[in-house]
Amino acid sequence: MCGIAGFAGENDLVLARQRVETMTHRIAHRGPDAAGYFVREQIAFGHRRLSIIDLSEVSNQPMTDPSGRYTLIFNGEIYNFREVREELIALGYVFHTQGDTEVILAAYIEWGSESVHRLNGMFVYAVWDDLEKSLWMVRDRLGIKPVYYTYAGGKLIFSSEVRSLLSSGYVQGKINQRGLAEYLQYYTVHAPETLLEGVRMLPPGYSLRWQAGQIQTEAFWKLTGYSHKAEGQTYQEVCAEVRELLRAAVMRRLISDVPFGAFLSGGIDSSAIVALMAEGSTQQVNTFSVVFDEKEYDESVYAEMIARKYNTLHHPIKLRPSDFLEELPHALEAMDHPSGDGLNSYVVSQATKKSGFTVALSGLGGDELFAGYPVFKRYQKLRQLAPLFALPLGLRKGVAQLAGALYRNHKTARLQEILTLPKNDFRNSYPIFRKVFDPAEIQGLLKEAPKEVHLLEQIFSEGELEQISHMPVFSQVSVGEIATYTQNVLLRDTDQMSMAHALEVRVPFFDYTLVEYSLGIPDVFKNPVYPKKLLVDAMGTLLPHEIVFRKKMGFSFPWRQWLQGELRDFCGASLKSLGKRPLFAPGAVEALWERFLRNDPSTSWIKIWMLVVLEDWMKRNDIHE
Repeated sequence: MCGIAGFAGENDLVLARQRVETMTHRIAHRGPDAAGYFVREQIAFGHRRLSIIDLSEVSNQPMTDPSGRYTLIFNGEIYNFREVREELIALGYVFHTQGDTEVILAAYIEWGSESVHRLNGMFVYAVWDDLEKSLWMVRDRLGIKPVYYTYAGGKLIFSSEVRSLLSSGYVQGKINQRGLAEYLQYYTVHAPETLLEGVRMLPPGYSLRWQAGQIQTEAFWKLTGYSHKAEGQTYQEVCAEVRELLRAAVMRRLISDVPFGAFLSGGIDSSAIVALMAEGSTQQVNTFSVVFDEKEYDESVYAEMIARKYNTLHHPIKLRPSDFLEELPHALEAMDHPSGDGLNSYVVSQATKKSGFTVALSGLGGDELFAGYPVFKRYQKLRQLAPLFALPLGLRKGVAQLAGALYRNHKTARLQEILTLPKNDFRNSYPIFRKVFDPAEIQGLLKEAPKEVHLLEQIFSEGELEQISHMPVFSQVSVGEIATYTQNVLLRDTDQMSMAHALEVRVPFFDYTLVEYSLGIPDVFKNPVYPKKLLVDAMGTLLPHEIVFRKKMGFSFPWRQWLQGELRDFCGASLKSLGKRPLFAPGAVEALWERFLRNDPSTSWIKIWMLVVLEDWMKRNDIHE
């Protein structure tokens, strides 16, 4: 796990060296173990290393092949690098390191851009071909590792983090008005867009090629390319396949030359990961979980149950809600791209790193693949209301207006929007489940609100949306969750908050082989008559009954209390400053804050907090209109 930065198309070598060093320094927290640079005509690479596999200096980056033609920088891990290494040895390659970086480089030399199909991992890497004067960069299938870039005047500038781009001297910190509207509407900005004008995020499963001042992007993997294998299998066969794919995914992620363990909340997903780690490992598994004195959200009894069952070296990390509040300024400083979430990830990652670990496995992804979120049941119920959508649109609009007049809250607003949809299919209805501010609110907040962004039409092509419409219903929601909230909030937050502490987080549920198979499983096998039924049945006796049928808990911050109490002055000052920016309609932000302080049911805490985060980020990074 590391940080990368660089650019192509700059001929001033002195300027190139200065700027790539500045960019790389801005991401030093991602890789405290080593720094390296490669600067030649047309190319500049910078790298910060967090040593995980083959800790020797010979594995430092940038790495150049013996011929001097190819140079590589890489962020992430390749979990099957040993298998690919054996293939290359059979072809005559002689390796000088024991890590995955040299394997990626040799694979590219042998198979070119097609080599990415042989790799299983989380990654962003860039290869410079000094003969062709070309750069090829690629991002992993699920978007676990980020890369941002800008392209102007024939130059390509890229980095693991936005703040690094801002320090490059090539990027102006100007707000992207379309991205701002999307942030307000959906809690985040979805790749390839960002909040900065001219700055883009390479989408998951995409590659980018630069040559002679021109760039071209291309997809090498898509969520719609799922497996149909499960369609002809029995339920027992599907359970066995899920268990084997997850077991293999976990085992691949146990490769490390530094201390590692697993987050263990005591929920189904993290317990499944720990169970499979213990089942397949010859060493005692390290686990760590957050412990609270407040019993209403303390899950330690369940975490300890799993720790005892699998004889793990358990490391309880005791925290108070006030610990999170105290770390808030540091979490905001670590936020590379605004998010209304992430505080939990920051504090837990900090505590884990302080406990002596550099790598942690996470249960993230289980909810998305196995219908664990409430949105799955909501969408299922909506599909059952098909007869309602046979009624004339005018009649449905009348019912919606009546509901809005009688009840004024977020849920009613969502119901009103659903009732006025032309159809209750995935394309039209799913985005409603992800909205924070509705379009009318955004029109009132912004001085010049751009046309409403259709979430799914931005992410998927028409052909892909057609493919999704033929997928199982639960898989449609899985695709929606992964491509929106998970990739653009959860995974981004996990990366920026864990890497703020130089902690690598691995996510077995997002092994692409498991994702491809799971998306093709029929709905009848996934129906969550009890929590994540298919996953639970696949795990069998590995998960105790008490874990599966426990009361749903999970730590929820007392945000409303904080914003109206301890954080009131901070929020008030931030919103006052934000409201004065030319982007916002005069008085609109302050009016929203006043409604929140009066406990207006239509003004949730998240609407306030995401605006506070936005202003803090703009101020820290000198972002202007």
